[in-house]
Amino acid sequence: MTTILHIASSSNLNSSVTRRIGSVAIDVLSKKHPAATIIERDLVKQPIPHVSPSFLEAMFAGEADTLALELSDLLINELLTSDIIMIEVPMYNFSIPSVLKAWIDHVARAGKTFQYGAEGPEGLVTGKRVILVMGRGGIYTSGPAKVMDYQEPYLRSILGFLGMTNIDTIYIEGVAMGPEAITQALTKAEEHSHALLS
Repeated sequence: MTTILHIASSSNLNSSVTRRIGSVAIDVLSKKHPAATIIERDLVKQPIPHVSPSFLEAMFAGEADTLALELSDLLINELLTSDIIMIEVPMYNFSIPSVLKAWIDHVARAGKTFQYGAEGPEGLVTGKRVILVMGRGGIYTSGPAKVMDYQEPYLRSILGFLGMTNIDTIYIEGVAMGPEAITQALTKAEEHSHALLS
């Protein structure tokens, strides 16, 4: 049975383009995998705290059963038991939302999702398919603003570090460029979602 982890991170609960296209993508995946279990993890409606002193102390002390690591263990289990991970990611100040960074800080744990061996770091979260639904106000896949994209390169780097290298991206670009640009971006993203995930 397929398990899908669906992560939302947009603080815009009413008109978010990543939430809209994420919903389309989940619908397409649900039709392709009708028996799938879908884990909904909304990082805005159910915020994850930033790492605390007690979290760091417990993690570096190797206290696997401590309450300070309970949420981290839960999030890691959701990640490890999922076959498909879909992450909705709006671009905030050229990067990712802080709520998504908090999730990453909880799931990136040595001995759990990565380890160091004789040949260096080794990701332990393997065999997953990742779909990134990326919203951007401008155009960052090409042109002069491309150098300011710290959203996709960072995510591909950290997910790859954890072992997730099978990554596809659905872009929703130029949504700050007026109503026509929004319509075009959404139409293109919906078409891409169907083509990529059906």
